[in-house]
Amino acid sequence: MTDVHPNLRAWLDQLNPLVADQKARGVEATPQMVRDSLAGITATFVSQSPELPRVLDTEVSAADGPVPVRLYDPAPATSKPVILFFHGGGHMAGSVQVYDPIARKLAQTTGWLVLSVDYRLAPETPYPGGLNDCLAVTRQVWTLLEDKGISFQRRLALAGDSGGGTYAATVSRQLAGDPELNLTDQVLIYPSLDYTMDHPSIIGHGEGYLLEEARIRWYFDHYFASGEDRRAASPLHMPVPEGMPGTLMITAGFCPLHDEGVAYARKLEAAGVACRLQDHADMIHAYLNLEDLVPEPCEATYRQVADFLNRDA
Repeated sequence: MTDVHPNLRAWLDQLNPLVADQKARGVEATPQMVRDSLAGITATFVSQSPELPRVLDTEVSAADGPVPVRLYDPAPATSKPVILFFHGGGHMAGSVQVYDPIARKLAQTTGWLVLSVDYRLAPETPYPGGLNDCLAVTRQVWTLLEDKGISFQRRLALAGDSGGGTYAATVSRQLAGDPELNLTDQVLIYPSLDYTMDHPSIIGHGEGYLLEEARIRWYFDHYFASGEDRRAASPLHMPVPEGMPGTLMITAGFCPLHDEGVAYARKLEAAGVACRLQDHADMIHAYLNLEDLVPEPCEATYRQVADFLNRDA
């Protein structure tokens, strides 16, 4: 039977007693605590960040105000397809800045333009604020690039990890088949796809593997501030429309979200959508944010994304 990667096991063996101590002392998480934690982990363990010839901060106008976007261009002299990237963090944490090295690696490895979206976070902006920001940027992506004089090919992929994967899957579903958008691909990295939390891995891997069941519920309770229908908001439970993009599903074996990722991949396949499932059996949730502990699996993951997106090249 597969066990957690030994480097992750050693790190978890140090982390889990600290988590248990906080629980015993009744320490209650705050949004700022989880934001600082994700930022700190990423800054500590993603220490290598490639230089790129063009990195540009800009914004997209939306109904509730401008949405910041950071553009990463690995080869400004050539036109290339575009990845819209939605960062993870349970809809409450993460930012373009926190995920800067990960976005850079996506651009460098794939050779695509990457636009990383700084959507609004809960609880300050609950559902559907962050989702609406992602939709607004997606709908205006070609106009944004034209206005900035960026060379591009009109082919779009949506990508996201964890809660950003939720947004990628939801936007893909809402905008599937739009001929102007030409949304051809989505890349979902250990995504959250079922807000009902009704899968065995939520329990089986919901304690002791960094992302815990209680924390997931806490995220969702802050995100759905007005009692919205969580099942209806879940990509896993949405009908699969015509024109859904080809999908790369990346799961982690010891992630509490593992089973819903597999279920979503199977649902897409049953609906006739081309779907590639890559399971990293000895990884935990958010392992890309722990890259220095597991550099080889992270390198393999970026390569899988690049191979998938460039499969017809």
